[in-house]
Amino acid sequence: MKIGLALGSGSARGWSHIGIINALSAAGITPDIVCGTSIGALVGASSVQGNLARLEEWVRSLTRLDVARLLDISISLEGFVDTGRLHSFLNQYVANDHALIDDLERTFAAVATDMESGREIWLSRGSLIEAVWSSISLPGLFPPTRKDGKWLVDGGLVNPVPVSVCRALGADIVIAVNLNGDIVGKHFHKRKKADKTEPGASGKFGNAMRQYASAVFKSNNNGEQPPNVIDSLACSVNITQDRITRSRMAGDPPDIFISPRLSHIGLLEFYRADEAIAEGERCVQKVLPDVERILETMQES
Repeated sequence: MKIGLALGSGSARGWSHIGIINALSAAGITPDIVCGTSIGALVGASSVQGNLARLEEWVRSLTRLDVARLLDISISLEGFVDTGRLHSFLNQYVANDHALIDDLERTFAAVATDMESGREIWLSRGSLIEAVWSSISLPGLFPPTRKDGKWLVDGGLVNPVPVSVCRALGADIVIAVNLNGDIVGKHFHKRKKADKTEPGASGKFGNAMRQYASAVFKSNNNGEQPPNVIDSLACSVNITQDRITRSRMAGDPPDIFISPRLSHIGLLEFYRADEAIAEGERCVQKVLPDVERILETMQES
């Protein structure tokens, strides 16, 4: 009997995956198959590579300034994440450049999206770092990656919670983690003219975009300003992933469904790891009786 763990997309909310994996392990449950989309692919890869404890220690230490350092405020046409720093982070806390999915002790796959066809791509062989990088390449933040003649971007655009991938790879029981519940509209804030300055890297970029928009478009009569780029991106991603997740879960429901309540954590608020991890642990404790019951039933049959 093989247990599959489908770790969903959700940007900064994804640190809750760490708490979920830790809580399952404490209960004696180690998934045989781990599939992830976007941040789920990153945390899942770190786990199967044996680096989860190191990753957890680092994310718990993150501050707003640390997150800002990963953003390149000079902005390029490819995105505004500092890819050099990101690569270094992946090497330290996920895997080195030579790690291969084929050599892992457990089955692993990451989900990405083919930009040309719109199809989901399952990355279950080859470079572990390349698979993770492709899966997390959220348009606007990261440049797309090139693999096997395809330009790949974030897998959350097509399969936010990869239950189907777990089943295809042989999972008898699938535990799915959805980070997209109750998120639509949670990061949209109406901005008045007086609200012109925001701290932090994302705030600087948002301020610059708002000044540009104000120069091109006149604000409406009630004095509201256009949403900044971070709000627009977060709301767009939230709407897309919520709708796709609902559709995919209806057609291919998991055996155990975990949905942390993390709508208060914004797209780039990676420094709120303590909250996310604690919520992940809490959610596992809530569903643990169901998990144990299903495992017992499967073993008896």
